Amino acid sequence: MLENLNITRMAGALAEHSSKRLGLVAKNVAQAATPGYKAMDLPEFSAVYQDSAAGSMRATRPGHFTSAGSVMTEVPVASSAGASPNGNTVSVEEEMVKSVMVRKDHDMALAVYSNARDILRASLGRK
Repeated sequence: MLENLNITRMAGALAEHSSKRLGLVAKNVAQAATPGYKAMDLPEFSAVYQDSAAGSMRATRPGHFTSAGSVMTEVPVASSAGASPNGNTVSVEEEMVKSVMVRKDHDMALAVYSNARDILRASLGRK
């Protein structure tokens, strides 16, 4: 029932995006000392979600239409940060800031989903 509401669908997409972005942040931190490694990141959720809702047909579940992936197409992009002398573009400080922002987005998605669930329960007369 909750998956039929647009707000919960958007919250789920934000949680999924946050999960993927945090994976890239962790990979960047793990490769911080690798010569020549280019830091990767995903575009902001608002840009990705806006592109997926731009009026074109989009998948609502894996395998829908001819999509093999999720609802949104998220392509990692190389960071534009300056490179160190060994060619590595990872800044551990920037990655830590990104991880905090990603955690905030994920917590917001969970709060939206939880509040929508509580509102539906209250409307049905349940606690």
